[in-house]
Amino acid sequence: MSQRSFVRVGVEMKAPDFTLPSTFDRSISLSDYRGKYVVMFFYPKDFTPVCSTEVPKFNETLDKFRQLNAEVLGISVQDVESHKKWVKELGGLDYPLLSDLNKEVSKQYGVLRPDDSVSLRGTFIIDPEGTVQFVNIHNMEVGRSVEEIVRVLEALKSGGLCPVDWKRGVKPLSTHS
Repeated sequence: MSQRSFVRVGVEMKAPDFTLPSTFDRSISLSDYRGKYVVMFFYPKDFTPVCSTEVPKFNETLDKFRQLNAEVLGISVQDVESHKKWVKELGGLDYPLLSDLNKEVSKQYGVLRPDDSVSLRGTFIIDPEGTVQFVNIHNMEVGRSVEEIVRVLEALKSGGLCPVDWKRGVKPLSTHS
């Protein structure tokens, strides 16, 4: 295994733009979403047990994200045809899955496993100006909490300092100056 840093894109950095083919039969660029928040998640593989719980959960929660002016993008290193077959098996998705077949975006965002086989579970929240505001990269065997991602997005949008376990409807400690 090669020695390298896992996090190449961090909080308060400009999110590197990219253009990738998608399940929406067109290429999608991150810059297409300027003016909106983007919840971008990397996942290991189509047709796998944990991913088969996460990807539909993002779809079930899509209305909450859109109410918060956010769009969702899913990315893995498999090809679009695999994504399309999987989406059909899952019963459809209302957000695109993108194919990072050459693994460049996964490398750029620091989520490619050291053996270059697949992406780890990485989640990024990017603000309307294209700045990364949240990063979470973790083990492939543990699914992420989509509700926690919604909570973090709500906290980011609150305009205040949010304490531990802050929830929507709770007044922030103070506002940023």
